[in-house]
Amino acid sequence: MQIYIAHSSDFDFKNKIYEPFRTSSLNTEHEILLPHEGEVEEITRDMIRGADVLVAEVSRPSLGTGIEMGWADAFGVPVIAMSEKGAHVSFSVDNVVTQRFEYENSEEMIAKLGEILKTI
Repeated sequence: MQIYIAHSSDFDFKNKIYEPFRTSSLNTEHEILLPHEGEVEEITRDMIRGADVLVAEVSRPSLGTGIEMGWADAFGVPVIAMSEKGAHVSFSVDNVVTQRFEYENSEEMIAKLGEILKTI
């Protein structure tokens, strides 16, 4: 399964998202698309159009993440939203998500997402 990961760029996403994904079993079971990893050669919209699912980290407000979630919804790509426990998540997120969950640490984030992906 091809999974596009959307997130705010206003925090340490390399250590909090990229590292946990790249070192998890999800990385070997699926093709993980991380938009700020290396040099992006494709247009983000085209990457989302070709993905099987978009996973959005929504703990922090991000116009870019919202746009990406909207593109996924318009393309019929399921959207899963995840957020740190206790984060204030915009109400508009629920308008486009298929599922949403909270996590306390990176291990829980990966485990919960892995379970949800089994149902898609």
